[in-house]
Amino acid sequence: MTGSLDRSDRPLAMSRTVLRLLVKLNVVFALGIFVLLMATLAAPTFLMEALGLGPARDGGRLLLAMRGIMVVGILAAPVIHVVYTRLLAIVETVNAGDPFVVENAERLQTIAWSIVTLQLMHVAVVILADGVRVGNDQIDIGDKFAITPWLTILLLFVLARVFDHGARMRDELAGTV
Repeated sequence: MTGSLDRSDRPLAMSRTVLRLLVKLNVVFALGIFVLLMATLAAPTFLMEALGLGPARDGGRLLLAMRGIMVVGILAAPVIHVVYTRLLAIVETVNAGDPFVVENAERLQTIAWSIVTLQLMHVAVVILADGVRVGNDQIDIGDKFAITPWLTILLLFVLARVFDHGARMRDELAGTV
């Protein structure tokens, strides 16, 4: 490899940098959510007032739902870590010039299962948020259902099979030469 990056290598280098940063930010966000969860336990009234909600008029259901959503967020952090680190490992094999290996097929499948897990966690957050009203307002968490993540999951499972099949064919070919 030459001293300067080839134009085709720049996106790869940027991907590695972004993924390394995301791994670190994921930890920071998880710690932030944990601190916020602890704040809801230590000083719930202060926190609700700081959020501009005043004393809970819903019998504490809002605070309970918020805590549930925070727990889901904390539990999602290790799953997200798996996605980022497996993707980074795939990028590293591309950088090394040998991406079509069985390990990458396994990594893609792990990423797919992780995203299934994250989507199920999203369903849990939607259920928690849907059960709470603040005055006349429903908590708005954005999209309740999106087809794109589920299509991405299907694509990842298919790509995992393609990588696995391609890597095995390459290994067989190498063994016959």
